Amino acid sequence: MKTFQVLCGLLLTAAAADGQSFHPGRCPRPSVQEDFNVTKYMGTWYEIEKLPAVFERGKCNQATYSPLADGTVKVHNAELLSNGKINSIEGVAKVRNASQPAILDVSFFKGVPDAPYCVLSTDYHSYSLVYSCSNYFGLFHVDFAWILARTRVLTEEVISELHDQLAAAGVNLSCLTVSDQTGCDVMT
Repeated sequence: MKTFQVLCGLLLTAAAADGQSFHPGRCPRPSVQEDFNVTKYMGTWYEIEKLPAVFERGKCNQATYSPLADGTVKVHNAELLSNGKINSIEGVAKVRNASQPAILDVSFFKGVPDAPYCVLSTDYHSYSLVYSCSNYFGLFHVDFAWILARTRVLTEEVISELHDQLAAAGVNLSCLTVSDQTGCDVMT
């Protein structure tokens, strides 16, 4: 039991030190986009705002989704690091349950559990609101949220509407950070 408490303490300390969004209890289950069409979602999305993510260190964050022959989705995430290098990773997303196609599971590493990717809202051509949450030991959860756009900017009106949806889902808006999408020419 002592080892378990130490492990939990270390995880919480590491998450807090890095600004990660963690909370006691289990993940909330917000409503997702009805009649989600994964094909219309393909293409590039740019990060406008997010909950802090330990795995994102740069600016100009973007994700490109493309269909694979087996019906899954190739995920290519890229960012520009402070040293001018592009950091990227590729993974695969798959719809978890055909009755709820807006809930996908994303895998970037073999042997590591898939991460949920829940599209709460999208119009496919300008914005997307994504939420992800993982439970740990039934004691706490770590969540992520992204406001994405098809361009590197999004109107304040749309951002405000998406903030309202995140708040209704139980996301602490004060933890959101604005993503830097300036000086990104090298990413194209």
